[in-house]
Amino acid sequence: MAGFRQRDAEAAGITMVAHPAVTVLVDLSGGRAGDDRGIVYDAHGRRTRGSVVVGLLPGELRAAGRGVDCLQIRLDPVAAAALLGPEPGGPVAALEAVWGRDAGRLEDRLRAASCWEERFAVAADWLERRRAERPRVDPEVAHVWRRTLGSRGRARVEALADEVGWSRQLLWARFRAQLGVTPKRAARLVRFDHAVHLLAVGREAAGVAAESGFADQSHLHREVRTFTGLTPAAVAAAPWLAVDATAWPGSVPAPTRGSR
Repeated sequence: MAGFRQRDAEAAGITMVAHPAVTVLVDLSGGRAGDDRGIVYDAHGRRTRGSVVVGLLPGELRAAGRGVDCLQIRLDPVAAAALLGPEPGGPVAALEAVWGRDAGRLEDRLRAASCWEERFAVAADWLERRRAERPRVDPEVAHVWRRTLGSRGRARVEALADEVGWSRQLLWARFRAQLGVTPKRAARLVRFDHAVHLLAVGREAAGVAAESGFADQSHLHREVRTFTGLTPAAVAAAPWLAVDATAWPGSVPAPTRGSR
């Protein structure tokens, strides 16, 4: 979890980059009728406001707002499936559509908290109670996800199916039904995420392509376009990635000497 606060009078915008996690953004800005503070999301021309769930593959997604007060929760897809169900039905879904009235109750409790540490504790307790109420994903699916993440997307689907004693077709069907993406698409997302974080800390695109398992630099360029609609250079400068080393220390590559 991470907390974000923006107090500028002018609205600020940011491109949100796909990540191998389901992201819950609890908008704590404003909260009263007629208050125009808060976050507005634009996914392929469709606008959503307030607290949202961002799926694994949001595509070209931008967020903008002013006076923003927001709690961001990144959920491992296996945990997200237990807490939210599979993919929320689109790149962005209103949290209320996923959790019903509980979404508003959570927002009220978080607004009443006196500091970020208390907010984190409230959210962690809330998530734990919801997790206990829902069925978990198959252990085979959880294993394949962990192996996909640990191999940075290079483990072959056929080999992973053999590891869990399933056919490729069964793994494909169960993985997609429970996590909302196919194993192959999940592997592409994990490779993409590793590559764009290397780009963000100043690595050269050709070297990033080779290190991340892409056929060549043009292959990397096409994947970045597919996931974000941006060029590798634009993704490398994305503020959405720049905060990761601070918000989630140890989870991203170290900067190269002389890089930003």
